[in-house]
Amino acid sequence: METNEKTSLPNQMLQEVFMPCLQIGKLLTSTLNLREILSLIMNKISQLVEAENWSLLLKDEETGELYFEVVVGIDKALVDDVKIPLGIGIAGIVAQSGEPLFIENAEKDNRVYREVDRRSGFTTKSLICLPLKIHGKTLGVIEIVNVEDPETFRKMKLPVLSILADYAAIAIENSHYLSKIHKMSITDEYTGLYNARYMHMILPGLLQESKTKKEKTAVAFVDIDNFKRVVDTYGHLAGSAVLREIGETITGFMNERDLLIKYGGDEYILILPGRSKKDALKLSREILGRIRESSFLNHEKIPVKLTASFGIAVFPDDADSHKDLLLRADDCMYKVKKSTKNDVGTI
Repeated sequence: METNEKTSLPNQMLQEVFMPCLQIGKLLTSTLNLREILSLIMNKISQLVEAENWSLLLKDEETGELYFEVVVGIDKALVDDVKIPLGIGIAGIVAQSGEPLFIENAEKDNRVYREVDRRSGFTTKSLICLPLKIHGKTLGVIEIVNVEDPETFRKMKLPVLSILADYAAIAIENSHYLSKIHKMSITDEYTGLYNARYMHMILPGLLQESKTKKEKTAVAFVDIDNFKRVVDTYGHLAGSAVLREIGETITGFMNERDLLIKYGGDEYILILPGRSKKDALKLSREILGRIRESSFLNHEKIPVKLTASFGIAVFPDDADSHKDLLLRADDCMYKVKKSTKNDVGTI
């Protein structure tokens, strides 16, 4: 049996609905911690609905696939890597349609996704799935498996669950907005690289970590030579595209600890934890060699050829604070810039 029907809420349910909704409403205004809010919502659902397990799945904004965010009743580690495409399984169908489904005999329904049962040894007999919708957009789903009394659930608990699903959707949308705002505040809009704000936030901590580990951290300032000619010849949009291509070129030489910062204009900063001056020199010369031999804006009739000036300083050898470290590397870069360009300089 399937339904998307919402029944009226009996008077005796008002108190049961009011308290959890009040708690969740207060939490929504007091924290932006999505996991905390969703965990409370799923906890309230588990108190209100007698069933064997409950799950909340979110939709990945990039792939559109569903993944398990909160799981109650089975070990979450069993499903951490499960990705469910839209339209696949009951959860995928509900996420795609935006309409709830109530599957009373799941064992005979070939639409049910069996991978979770296979991994956990669980048997899905009945399944209730509600979309988490806001402004007409489905952000995820709530699944309740093996409800003890499906008929009572439909009449007495479905309205409560619908309200809690609405709260979950609000929390998810708020989290998405916060994530986007945070990303915009720490990344460069043209290259997608981290910006100076982010660098100043994390560099003191990275240097403290280096001090604790008794290791060095190198910083390299990079300035693209004669970049104004590119902008004058091809325009600002093409100039931004070149900066993005250069960022991708540099990133290709980095390891998992290295960070590339788009500092401003045509400047970059490479932060190289655990690297000595010798290491940083070798890496910088390799990057410079690749920049020299590369062509940028290859779709143009005359692609762009470029060089760059590098300046390197190392913590704690050359400076004992993040500000002094940046100043020393910057000074080295400008010495190269004012003399030969197209080279790497160190203290």
